[in-house]
Amino acid sequence: MIKKTGNDKRFTPKLKIKKGDKVVVISGAFKDRSKPREVLEVFPDKNRAIVDGVNIRKKHQKPTQANPNGGIIDLPAPIHLSNLMLVDPRTGEPTRVGRKEDDGKIVRYSKKTGNIIK
Repeated sequence: MIKKTGNDKRFTPKLKIKKGDKVVVISGAFKDRSKPREVLEVFPDKNRAIVDGVNIRKKHQKPTQANPNGGIIDLPAPIHLSNLMLVDPRTGEPTRVGRKEDDGKIVRYSKKTGNIIK
């Protein structure tokens, strides 16, 4: 039996959310469909993303030479992509995302309106 490890990089899924996209959180503790937020970073191997103002965690810092006081800082933690929904740039509403070929390139499009998302 072959044992799978977390370092298997042969398959990376094609994500429907990219860095810089506007998304809404559709489930979880930060559920708010009315407020679009920006994606700061995406982790394709973990299917997670860091979203602005969502899932903020506190980290206790020891005093160091760079930060002599130490203290508690706020850090954004990743949220699973299944809890996010892309906002259509033209309509401003959350939509599912599809992928299709347009002039030889694969593009994302809104399943609600059919508009191409750049």
